[in-house]
Amino acid sequence: MYKSILVPVDLAEASSWRKSLPVAKAMAKTFGSDVHVVAVVPDFGKSIVGSYFPKDYEGDALKAAGEMLKQFINDHFEGDLKVKGHIAHGTIYEEINRAADKLNCDLIVLASHRPELKDYLLGPNAARVVRHANQSVLVVRE
Repeated sequence: MYKSILVPVDLAEASSWRKSLPVAKAMAKTFGSDVHVVAVVPDFGKSIVGSYFPKDYEGDALKAAGEMLKQFINDHFEGDLKVKGHIAHGTIYEEINRAADKLNCDLIVLASHRPELKDYLLGPNAARVVRHANQSVLVVRE
């Protein structure tokens, strides 16, 4: 049913994958799907913010995130699944949707927490992924 599953993770926050990762792995085993794990390193948003950081800060952050993602995949996936890691850089929900499109994923499995008042005003990343994705999205509640 699903050939390629995208699993977004925040490498610094286990709640972003603690419940969604086992669901994605079970689905991948059931359907023989490839799994793509994406971690997004947020950008500064405004160039003035970036001016306060060292010149090669973003490059160093992306490199460190790549190493962390390799370790994450080694720690959380068995050898029976075809898994590939990806690091993206930018606005979180945009990069998740961009990765899903670029990798031809037909399912995104992501975690979401219960909305707080601030989420109703700002909109959490999970809601934005659901709203803008071209793929099916399975939201696993934390």
